[in-house]
Amino acid sequence: MTTHAPNVTAQIDPAKLDRLAEVAVRVGLNLQPGQDLLLTAPAAALPLVRRIARHAYEAGAGIVTPILSDEEITLNRYRFAPDASFDRAPSWLFEGMAKAFSANTARLAIVGDNPMLLSGEDPEKVARANKANSIAYQPALEKIAGFDINWNIVAYPGVSWAKQVFADDEESVAVAKLAEAIFSASRVDVADPVSAWQDHNKALQGRTGWLNGERFAALHYTGPGTDLTIGLADGHEWQGGASVAKNGIVCNPNIPTEEVFTTPHALRVEGHVSSTKPLSYQGTLIDEISVRFEAGRIVEAKAARGEAVLNKVLDTDDGARRLGEVALVPHSSPISKSGILFFNTLFDENASCHIALGQCYSKCFVGGDRLTPEQIAAQGGNKSLIHIDWMIGSNRIDIDGVRADGSRVPVFRQGEWA
Repeated sequence: MTTHAPNVTAQIDPAKLDRLAEVAVRVGLNLQPGQDLLLTAPAAALPLVRRIARHAYEAGAGIVTPILSDEEITLNRYRFAPDASFDRAPSWLFEGMAKAFSANTARLAIVGDNPMLLSGEDPEKVARANKANSIAYQPALEKIAGFDINWNIVAYPGVSWAKQVFADDEESVAVAKLAEAIFSASRVDVADPVSAWQDHNKALQGRTGWLNGERFAALHYTGPGTDLTIGLADGHEWQGGASVAKNGIVCNPNIPTEEVFTTPHALRVEGHVSSTKPLSYQGTLIDEISVRFEAGRIVEAKAARGEAVLNKVLDTDDGARRLGEVALVPHSSPISKSGILFFNTLFDENASCHIALGQCYSKCFVGGDRLTPEQIAAQGGNKSLIHIDWMIGSNRIDIDGVRADGSRVPVFRQGEWA
């Protein structure tokens, strides 16, 4: 049984935690009067769950339904459950979530578990459970990836996560440090975080406006270990910050966020690229990734650490070796400046330009809310059970926008907007 020093949560500033809850409801979700909310979180994050529920009801929420997970229960499954159970997942739960989303229920996820929780468990069981879960989750994931409803992800400084990030510190110190890092990255360490987010969204919209005006056919990346051309999907649209969901509600899906992103063409990626930061995936740290693309598909993949897990991920399905997202983040982003490796994609992807293997977002197409899956595929959108971001940006990476006529425009120089 995991035990922690007493009063560890006392190290978390209650005023800032309450601001985070308010931002999650008002900015992240922009929850509407009468709208229900489905909330998932680790049990350790109950202090934030309770504050979010209060702010949601104050905003006029219909019913707030929390679903909690627990690290000890998760570990008990891997250590004591029958082998056959790892090929199954609670499809009834995800079908119910999909039904809720079809009824315009908003979705909020709190992350905060130990990112290396499963590092000591059988990787074969972990891979089987992940695949079964991904398949069962499809009905709900389609509503999220299709941006049918307003959704949001925020973070809570769980003790086990904090100890991974600040391994040399006592639990109480580690939690305090992670809490402050989360609050800073989430822009709730200021007097008026809602206004701060309005200003930040305007800056990101300025970037997406410029990129959408340029209509680049491709992006060309060069740097150490990297010479990569990413063709962009036909009719792609850059997004960033606040976006309008299909239900008409403007929301910020990720808090924090520093990225602008769009959809690559699944068949038009050529060259090689190396990761610039480790990828923490299901309890495994995958580091020094190096892959080579031909006709949009990864044909060669290596990693100094976690290579076997990387190759299992790539073999998930036909779309797992192709890209579903390309995102631009300056090296000078606040999360990059912090110098912290969070072991969590919500944060680490906002420290660096990145790409994502797997499923694309339909909202990253002009008129994407009206496109069928077949039309999205015809325009180059990728389909997969996975969507995994990994970092390829640094202060040594240059990016050119390539127009349809072959002419080039500097987009990034030494990791910064050109």
